[in-house]
Amino acid sequence: MRRLVTLVAGLLVLASLSATPAAASAGQSGQNCSFPVTLTDATGTEVTIEERPERVVTTNPSAAQTMWEIGGRDQVVGLTQYADYLEGSESRTNVSAGFGVSREKVAGTNPDLVIAPNSSAGDVQGLRDAGLTVYHLPAPTDIEDIREATTRIGRLTGNCQGAADTNAWMTANVDAVRNVTADVDDRPDVLYPLGSGYVAASGTFVDSVLATAGADNAASEYADYPQLNDEVILRMDPDNLVLHEETSYLVDEEPYASTTAGQENAVATVRERDMSQPAPRSVVNAVHNVTRQLYPERYDEGVYVQRSAVEGTTPATVDDDASGGSGPGFTAVGAVVAVLATALLARRR
Repeated sequence: MRRLVTLVAGLLVLASLSATPAAASAGQSGQNCSFPVTLTDATGTEVTIEERPERVVTTNPSAAQTMWEIGGRDQVVGLTQYADYLEGSESRTNVSAGFGVSREKVAGTNPDLVIAPNSSAGDVQGLRDAGLTVYHLPAPTDIEDIREATTRIGRLTGNCQGAADTNAWMTANVDAVRNVTADVDDRPDVLYPLGSGYVAASGTFVDSVLATAGADNAASEYADYPQLNDEVILRMDPDNLVLHEETSYLVDEEPYASTTAGQENAVATVRERDMSQPAPRSVVNAVHNVTRQLYPERYDEGVYVQRSAVEGTTPATVDDDASGGSGPGFTAVGAVVAVLATALLARRR
């Protein structure tokens, strides 16, 4: 049952990540991070913030992680249960409720701003109906999208320089990792399975991590998070599997046990949150962790770039005129996966 619940939760998160992201215009460089500010979010709504928000609620752990990284943790008064690993999170209100958030708990924190990443799409209108100021972020599908989201969260919360420093740190580590495998001709075919035949394919945050780590996604001919049958997975025959604490059992189960990766026990182990929470710290952790295991003869700990090495080297970016994107929070793909996940749960009740 635990595996089923984990799969369902993972599918709901990953379905949100498969939503088509809206493009955001590049911001203007400068130190002006003043208020009021008006920005357009992923629903096409113009959101105006009159002054620097001192009470912020994040409805997804990726936004909470980003607030911690950019120096805005003291502004956060509410977050969700899967952000409980962040230092000091226990002193914030847990606003989780099932697979979404509790409107009453969020309102009870008296927030100046609610930051709702794409996986919280279903909560946005209800929170707005409660009279709250909500900014809905588009779905990130690659590392560049995460840079843009970090810049946007920094602007919304008055942490522009912190966002610039965080992006500089993330970018420096991504570039350092890419250099490790830049001259590799024979890249391994790697698969990131979620269970029940679901895998991470092209156009996903996971795909971006694998590419940065010097791997080819064995499921690259597919998009988003498809459910594949055993025959297809066997035909892919990945050289390596990337698994986390809740999917480690898959290497011993069919069809994966009969692939090259299964027969050779070629597994790179990652933390689930680093692959499902698209935010700067997750990117840095994931690309280093996967590269270290795929290329042990090339990787050494000196590849890691300390944050202190890049802080203050990049001017803050202010994107007052940039659009946060448009379009609904979930695409048809995300909706289908969510329905399938719900059906799986109902079958076990």
